[in-house]
Amino acid sequence: MSAPSAQERKACWDARDRYWQCLEDNKEEAAKCQQLRQGFESLCPRQWIKYFDKRRDYLKFKEEMEAKGFEPAKPTEER
Repeated sequence: MSAPSAQERKACWDARDRYWQCLEDNKEEAAKCQQLRQGFESLCPRQWIKYFDKRRDYLKFKEEMEAKGFEPAKPTEER
């Protein structure tokens, strides 16, 4: 597989951004964004899709931690 051209990278990133925006607008209901997801998958290399999905999960987790704060797990009882 050759490296994507600048134009292909831009198309991929634009498709990713449209898909992510749809998820934001629809309160994470992926079913409402299925068409945009298919476009994202058709324009981006598979490895990039995997990375972007993990990245988005991380960013959402980080945003939640910053908003709510960190609560350590409760210690378990020793037996």
